[in-house]
Amino acid sequence: MTTSADAAETAGTAPARRVPRPRADALRNRERIVTAAREMFVEFGHQVPYDEVARRAGVGNATLYRNFPERAELVHEVVLSIMARLTELAERSTEEEADPFAALRRFTHGAADERIGALCPMLDGAFDREHPDLIAERRRLEEAVQRLVDHAQRAGRLRADIGVGDLTVAISQLTRPLPGTACGGNFDQFVHRHLQLFLDGLEAPARSALPGKAATLEDLRRDSCPS
Repeated sequence: MTTSADAAETAGTAPARRVPRPRADALRNRERIVTAAREMFVEFGHQVPYDEVARRAGVGNATLYRNFPERAELVHEVVLSIMARLTELAERSTEEEADPFAALRRFTHGAADERIGALCPMLDGAFDREHPDLIAERRRLEEAVQRLVDHAQRAGRLRADIGVGDLTVAISQLTRPLPGTACGGNFDQFVHRHLQLFLDGLEAPARSALPGKAATLEDLRRDSCPS
């Protein structure tokens, strides 16, 4: 019987090599590491010791270093994870909420729970913001949030002078801990309380004119941490 490898050799081409798929337990360990790192970066900053991340994830140090030999790789994966979670949240909110403004509200409160303001310090000068994976995931997120905004504005539920960047600024600033405080505990209730006050101000009809123009994400990227 002629095998595919024999046929490839007869044709003068090398047989394709099978790329081994990661084992299920290895994938689970990687996911646990990223989840633990995301939590600890919020609580303690992205310079938290690797030993502590491994302990939170329930894996050994060797497993952590095998998956992420460099801290920059772990930070990169955490940022990708957060963006993917936010994209999923935006899409789910759009699909499951009949009221477009309720969908926007659901997304905003859910995004606050990711503590993106506390995570912004990760995106320092050494962070590669233009990595192809990040650009692709960022585009998916921006498109999903833009759809939320567009739907709410077309329905007359969101004031017309608001842009996605305005929403991003509010979430980022309100989830950044005040000096001398930490995320969690009473901080959570104040974040959602003030986000609700902000959202009340977004509903149409507008109660006052806003200075300047609606903020776009491109405006924010010029001088602040991206979404």
